[in-house]
Parts: sequence; structure tokens; C-alpha cells
Amino acid sequence: MSLAGKRIVITGGAGVLGQGVAQIAQSHGADVVLIDVVPDALDLVGSLIRVDLTDPTGLKQCFEQIGDFDVLANIAGGFAMGPAVHETDDAMWDAMFTINVTTLRRVLNEAMPRLLSRGRGSVINVGALGAMRGAPNMGAYLASKSVVMRLTESLSEEVKDSGINVNAVLPTVIDTPRNRADMPDVDPADWVDPQDLGQVICFLGSDAARAVHGALVPVSGLS
Repeated sequence: MSLAGKRIVITGGAGVLGQGVAQIAQSHGADVVLIDVVPDALDLVGSLIRVDLTDPTGLKQCFEQIGDFDVLANIAGGFAMGPAVHETDDAMWDAMFTINVTTLRRVLNEAMPRLLSRGRGSVINVGALGAMRGAPNMGAYLASKSVVMRLTESLSEEVKDSGINVNAVLPTVIDTPRNRADMPDVDPADWVDPQDLGQVICFLGSDAARAVHGALVPVSGLS
């Protein structure tokens, strides 16, 4: 696998998973561009462009600044446990769909025309293996990640004949400081290491995956 000569754009690039992807991408020769809302003064792998992914005007200016790129890794997203489905209020529902679906759609609105104009490129989204079925107290989150997965498949069908590969990874629990704090009684060795997930994402962004379209790739570690 090589990303030499490729530019990869990573949304949520300042986060734990975003940086895991950035480290792997850079190690394989990619020029790494991060998109996130964090302050600029951070020690990050890759060059950071600060933008709110829910702001269409800001995103348009962001992609104009980026210029040509080859790979888009849509890492930005979020998780929250909720109440039962029948107790979920609008705020909870809207929060999960804004962070997981609206951000993705708005990035694609800007990114896809640029990839299509070049006639090549790769898009990798992040779904969730848990969203293959329902689970208690996770209705809003799992519904939003299910949408990400269906959008991945639909977009793939729309652009695969135009030289664009669109796929998604489906992780289980990712080994992050927050997850360790939230689940202190669970062995994190069973979870997915961010750099291991980064390896899969970077493979899907490489020329080695040019025959892979619309795949939803489980990445479960030992969990």
C-alpha cells in the first residue's frame, strides 16, 4: 500500500481517530490536510484548516483553499447513549444526526464535484458495526450511523463509473481516552486501536483498493 503523491483530507482530523489516520497516511507518503474546529495551536500530524462542518459557506472556502486532493476520510462524528427510543427528545435526535449525517452531507457537497472533475479519487466514511442491528438506549446514534452506511452505498453506485471509490469502515469501540474513562471495567486491549483502523482507511484510499466499491468493512478488533 502506498499513498505517495496523494493528498488526503481528514475531517475531524484533530481527534484521536483523525490523528491515527493522519499518522498512518503520512507514514505511507501522503500529504495530510486536517479539517476540524479545534484551535490552531496544537501539535498535530498534518496541516490544519479550522472550519465548522455544519457551515456551508465555511466549507466552500475551506475546499477552495485545499485545492486538488485525492482521498477524503470522513472521520468527524460523535456518539452518545440515550434513553429508550420512545423517550428520545428532538434535541438528542437532532444532535446525533447533525454530527454524524449533516456534517457528512455538507462535506460531500463540496468534495464530490472536485473529485468528479478530476475523474479519480477515494472517499472513506465511518459507520458503526453496531448499526447493523438495533440496541437498547442507542436508537438515535445507531439510526444516524445507519444513514451514513446507506449514503455510502448510494454514493458509490452513483460515482463508481466516474473513477471514484466510495467505501466505509464499521468499527466497534475505538480505544480512546474518553472510552477508557467511560468504561473503566472493560479491557481496552479488545478494542480497535486508532492506528489499526487508520491502516484500513488508508488501504481503502490507496490504489490497491481501486476494485473496492460500496464496501462496509467491519473493523472489530477482539470485541
